[in-house]
Amino acid sequence: MTIKMLIAGSLATLALGATAAQAEDTLPVGSLDAVLERGAAYGFTHYLEIEGKERGQVEIEGWLDDEWKAEVRLSLESGELLEEERKRRDDGPWGMSEADIRLAMEVAVAEGMAEFEEIEIDRDDLIEIEGRDDSGRELEVTTRRGERELVKVERD
Repeated sequence: MTIKMLIAGSLATLALGATAAQAEDTLPVGSLDAVLERGAAYGFTHYLEIEGKERGQVEIEGWLDDEWKAEVRLSLESGELLEEERKRRDDGPWGMSEADIRLAMEVAVAEGMAEFEEIEIDRDDLIEIEGRDDSGRELEVTTRRGERELVKVERD
């Protein structure tokens, strides 16, 4: 009986820890302006992915110009560059503009999103935003670049 209680207690602790760790990787939707400001200051013109990281950090992947693609990790508070990787590419820039991101986030907020973990676009111009609602439930919203209509929503 004691072993069963220990196992149950350990599993509960692990589950709570996993939930807390996930929550640290989310950013309030109100921080999107700061994220885009940091991205623009770094030089991003097209965004492929924006991902919240622990301790108020954000990872941004996208294009800086017609031939340089970058993936960086920045501090939202200070703007400090924490990690950087650049690659010269010849396939040209593509992805989301700031306006595309803001439009997709408007749709996500209308569906109840309060925090976001990741925003990404695929080659079919579908933008997917993963995050959480006010009650902490997972929410995934998909829109099409440049459109205000909802393509799909998943709630867990």
